[in-house]
Amino acid sequence: MAVVTVRQRGFAAARRDAVARRNCVRASVALGPLLALVLGLGIAGMIDLVTMTPAAAQGFTYNPRPPRPKAPRVANDGQMLVQAVEVDYDYNNSRVSAVGNVQLYYNGTSVEADKVIYDQKTKRLHAEGNIRMTDADGKITYANEIDLSDDYRDGFVDSLRVDTEDATRMAATRADRSSGNYTVFENGVYTACAPCKDDPKKPPLWQVKGARIIHDQKEKMLYFENAQLEFFGVPMAYIPYFSTPDPTVKRKTGFLMPGFTQTSTYGFGVEIPFYWAIAPDYDATFMPRFTSKQGVLFQGEFRQRLENGSYQVRLYGIDQLDQNAFAGLPGDREFRGGVETRGQFSLNEKWVWGWEGVAFTDYMFMQDYRLSVYRDPYASFLNLPTEAVSQLYLTGVGNRSYFDARTIYYLSLSGNQQTVPVIHPVVDYSNVINSPILGGEVSYKTNFTSLSREQAVFDPITTLANTNGLCLTASADPMARIPSQCLLRGMPGTYTRATGEVQWRRSFTDSAGEIWTPFASVRADAIDSEISNQPGVSNFLPTGSTQALRVMPTVGLEYRYPFINVQPWGSTTIEPIAQVIIRPNESYAGKIPNEDAQSLVFDASNLFSVDKFSGYDREEGGGRANVGVQATTQFDRGGTINALFGQSYQLFGLNSYAVQDMTNTGLDSGLAKPASDYVTSVNYSPNRTYTFSVRSRFDEQTWNVQRFEAEARANFDRWSVSLLYGDYAAQPDLGYLTRREGILGSGSVKVAANWVVTGAARWDLQANKINQYVVGAGYVDDCFVLAANYVTSYNYATVTTPPVLGHAYMLQIGLRTIANTSSGGTGAGLQ
Repeated sequence: MAVVTVRQRGFAAARRDAVARRNCVRASVALGPLLALVLGLGIAGMIDLVTMTPAAAQGFTYNPRPPRPKAPRVANDGQMLVQAVEVDYDYNNSRVSAVGNVQLYYNGTSVEADKVIYDQKTKRLHAEGNIRMTDADGKITYANEIDLSDDYRDGFVDSLRVDTEDATRMAATRADRSSGNYTVFENGVYTACAPCKDDPKKPPLWQVKGARIIHDQKEKMLYFENAQLEFFGVPMAYIPYFSTPDPTVKRKTGFLMPGFTQTSTYGFGVEIPFYWAIAPDYDATFMPRFTSKQGVLFQGEFRQRLENGSYQVRLYGIDQLDQNAFAGLPGDREFRGGVETRGQFSLNEKWVWGWEGVAFTDYMFMQDYRLSVYRDPYASFLNLPTEAVSQLYLTGVGNRSYFDARTIYYLSLSGNQQTVPVIHPVVDYSNVINSPILGGEVSYKTNFTSLSREQAVFDPITTLANTNGLCLTASADPMARIPSQCLLRGMPGTYTRATGEVQWRRSFTDSAGEIWTPFASVRADAIDSEISNQPGVSNFLPTGSTQALRVMPTVGLEYRYPFINVQPWGSTTIEPIAQVIIRPNESYAGKIPNEDAQSLVFDASNLFSVDKFSGYDREEGGGRANVGVQATTQFDRGGTINALFGQSYQLFGLNSYAVQDMTNTGLDSGLAKPASDYVTSVNYSPNRTYTFSVRSRFDEQTWNVQRFEAEARANFDRWSVSLLYGDYAAQPDLGYLTRREGILGSGSVKVAANWVVTGAARWDLQANKINQYVVGAGYVDDCFVLAANYVTSYNYATVTTPPVLGHAYMLQIGLRTIANTSSGGTGAGLQ
């Protein structure tokens, strides 16, 4: 078969070659940019009504589909390449016809059809039969017939179907284009669901049908007339008219999907957001919430993105219709409102600075109206912060260094503003020197903290103190606030500390395979405090002005000797570990404030930590030895098991963990004795399906369980389950007067290809009662999300009183590219 390629020299020049080769001709002719209309009709599909907000729904998200590879872009040389079995030239009627497997290429767009005719007199292009157009962005348009002008202003397409790059589909019986701007789709259908593989003609999970869909190219809007939403081909909702931005628009002014909430204080609420695309770099959203009992809660948010960062400001306000609904509470006022703001900006590739800020008329405003983090209907069951944070910060990250400085103001959400600290500022810097010194790695870190608090914070640790309120601020007997009855959680006054530490570490492996790691460090702390002499504070700390300088030099040696045994079934490594640390006693132990080192859990994970305190305000002192043995087995057919057992010993000097400070940190940790409790951990993973772990601490003399956790997890193709058992001995020095024991179980089952059922429950074994459970079900695929969840929590105040029941529910529905919405509510009552 002969093939001739003719570059454009006009129709007369092409004719001489074409007449001689009528069987199969491949011709490149300058028909002009005739395919661009294919066009304005290359619609990428309807776009999300909430285009300017994230489309992913909370809880469940759409299953992602792999992106299509984008077609390579072709340079715009003004030429159109035509390939066909036969090309005819009708000079009498000024027509050019291409017939049989016609392929046209122009500016990265290709069109395939059975027949293409170009009329030079009318300047129109007509194609028919199995038309397929693919543009440079990957959109594919199918049709039976197209007819358009060569300036793309007018034309029509019959039996149109469009497959877009983002896996959406649109079809219409006919599409007409006029005035170079308007395209009208007759009997249009849109969906973001993939066709059924077994039966492509089967209706998708959901689709939107419209008697007419009008595309305004200048306004970049799609208008739907007489639309209906169908599920599996069954009409479920009728919408006479609605509009949405076209697929080329990322931001467009308009209404977003409404939201629904319900509480006992403001009743039923409907939130109708309106988005305003002011400019390419800034926008605003207005979110009035119409409530049945309190009137309109006005909300507005302004956002702007600059060259090196972005910021946002959100305002709230409501003139309450029934303030008596909050009688005796902070919300008992006519006007309530607040402001939130945040921003972050880059100074360069390593440095950023930013802020967060909040202010409210009263501290219960956010909870009462389910705003910010309290918008989730499960908020009352979650471990949400009890303070809102306002801060200004500067952060830098290098290859081996880190810097962070910030000043923080905590706004109490529980009405205890006088007891929360103001931090002004806290500065951290750490760096690992790139070059070795004496063959080892050298690093250093610094911390500067300055804080103030108006009023002391006491916690009761005995039944008597709790019952009689001895540790309360308004206690009738302030002198009852003594260490045997209370803890001083926060000191009143100002506290400033500057810390610097340098560390050196090097490892050697001798000829016998023994690993020796000497290490050394020196740390210095400069402390200045001004503690208010409030009632009871002097029983814990010296009041008035105190200055202190403490220095802690440390040298130590860590020894490991791994023994490896290889068998046909796998290998086992047994590794004795010993660590000796020599240093002086902790200076000012228990005599200066402890604000950042109040939490201490001694277990196998920190057995070989040189300093086991969690913060800078306390430091471990005296000579100490940490010893243990670790065994790891790896099986050739898969699976590992790791076990660690060890103990810590106070060799000489003052045992820092036996010193009583303002929070009794360390007293019930298992480290307060010369020989610590035994700690152990076992982790077993036989395969990718199962994991088991046990963490425990046993009394050094009696072997009684002080802390025990056992966890098991299983993950299969269709279901997963986890079970956690915890048993914790009483810690009276910390205020835990009784043993705590419970089981937390959770699981999920994939009951069908896209259906999931979940559940969780927490059982208090000491009270022999379930105090919380969660049930939920959801459907999720590439185009649709449906989820429902219910949470119930029981609060057992006393053994003799009935439990207070709290419950919350949430319903979520999402149609990809169309809308996502959710509703929820909460309630409480006696069981």
